[in-house]
Amino acid sequence: MGKPEISDAEYQVMKVIWSAGSPISTNEVVERLEMTTAWKPKTIHTLLSRLVKKNALQYEKDGRVFVYTPLVEESEILAIENDTFLNRFYDGAFNSMVVNLLERDKLSDDDVAELRRILDKKLDRKQVNP
Repeated sequence: MGKPEISDAEYQVMKVIWSAGSPISTNEVVERLEMTTAWKPKTIHTLLSRLVKKNALQYEKDGRVFVYTPLVEESEILAIENDTFLNRFYDGAFNSMVVNLLERDKLSDDDVAELRRILDKKLDRKQVNP
């Protein structure tokens, strides 16, 4: 089965669960999201149910409390979202996105230096393992 595609709202719920670092109860998820969103508890419960159906979360009943654990890593979801974004806006071409950002002066000197460091590291790895 492939990795689940999740909505922006579902991603906000997943971030709370990933940041917990261990299983987290429904009430804890609701409390944390009520601090950063205008969502009602019913909305949060609906999002949790959707994430379970999409196999992004699993839950166990601990007494009268539901406790959630992620079934996917944040890096997996980010990879899917990155690919979706690139395909939607740049026909899958990362270089087109970077050129667009450079032409619009959206990358700082530090961003460019970081990008250069990442690319140099990638090139060095390829030369070692052709």
